[in-house]
Amino acid sequence: MPDASSPSRDPAAPSFAEALRFWFKLGCINFGGPAGQIAIMQHELVDRKRWIDQGAFLRGLTFANLLPGPEAQQLATYIGWRLHGTWGGIAAGGLFIIPGAIVLFALSWVAAAHGSLPFVAAIFDGLKPVIIAVIAQAVWRVGSRTLHSWPAVALAVAAFIAIFVAGIDFPWIVLAAAAIGWLWPGPVSPFAQGNHGAAAANDVAHAAAHRSPFRVAALIGVFVALWAAAVFGTIALAGRAPYADIATLFTKAAFVTFGGAYAVLPYVAEAAVNDYGWLTPADMLNGLALAETTPGPLILVLQYVGFFAGWNAPGALPPLAAATIAAALTSYVTFLPSFLFILLGAPYVEGLHANKRVAAALGAVTAAVVGVILNLGVFLAQGVLFQGGRVAWAGVALAAASFVALQHLKIAIHWLVLAGALIGLAQRFLLS
Repeated sequence: MPDASSPSRDPAAPSFAEALRFWFKLGCINFGGPAGQIAIMQHELVDRKRWIDQGAFLRGLTFANLLPGPEAQQLATYIGWRLHGTWGGIAAGGLFIIPGAIVLFALSWVAAAHGSLPFVAAIFDGLKPVIIAVIAQAVWRVGSRTLHSWPAVALAVAAFIAIFVAGIDFPWIVLAAAAIGWLWPGPVSPFAQGNHGAAAANDVAHAAAHRSPFRVAALIGVFVALWAAAVFGTIALAGRAPYADIATLFTKAAFVTFGGAYAVLPYVAEAAVNDYGWLTPADMLNGLALAETTPGPLILVLQYVGFFAGWNAPGALPPLAAATIAAALTSYVTFLPSFLFILLGAPYVEGLHANKRVAAALGAVTAAVVGVILNLGVFLAQGVLFQGGRVAWAGVALAAASFVALQHLKIAIHWLVLAGALIGLAQRFLLS
């Protein structure tokens, strides 16, 4: 049921039950990454159902792009808030995630418990070069829309050197890039967000009515209480390891996930693989492949990492029980900040999209993210395309063909993933 603070004023707005049915359906069909997910919401909510007008939709999208975290999920949360207030936002954002999280949990168990079986290992062998191509295409896609000036290119190169050569943590790179963009709002920002249409006067007035220090303090207090209850409750019931490290790593990641999952994965991979030893680079690639083929935001791959953390470091618990707790805690601390960001900022959206300094800071961060994503590709490709000091030419050929299929033939990722799995099986059982 919508709360009293619901900002909905559109006579076409649905009932809360009708909205719930749509958000659940969206959670089950939101394949295709953020572009596909946003396209679905545009078609369904703006064009067909007319639950929100085009200008408000685009202002919400701009706001989501300014935030760390999965932009499509945060856009759904924002629209849910506009329609039915706080509970509408929670329902929309939660149902966007839950179906995919359930599917990925089952696939994580298959990978952990049966990944050594010959046919499962063969499937993953075929998937890995495809995912290298997906990462390469992400570098190209983000770079082509971002690196339109020499300061942007310089930031991307500096970010790659900082993380790959100097080993500087991703959060510091984000902060440095944002500061550069904020202080130098000219050419560092290679793309403008635009106004996306003027906000309606009643939108502005209603949003202003929800701006109060008490509301901000209350939301932050609730967030801290919810985070602390889950984290310390888990540690009290299941022990400190690996849950304290999971809470620390993924909470920190949630606050710096500018540029999508590919941007934060090098930071998570470095910690999960090299610092904690929860999984291997090959496991990371398997997780990316599985996350690419399930509904929901790609950042759900972090749940897979958390699952392996519990599975490989179960302590006194059975591996599946520890993995279940670890996966649940990972998703909880990863997505909880997304709800905080949207619910805190929603009343300010109508003016935030026009702030040139914010747009410049976002442009600088996005430019730096190109270098960070490139680092992820190099980090993961080392174990896939170069094995035992030799070039794995079959993997290189499959990665190159997958890149061409993505970039020029516009073949959907899930079809390429299926093709990679079949090729892996053929290589193992027909050519060996």
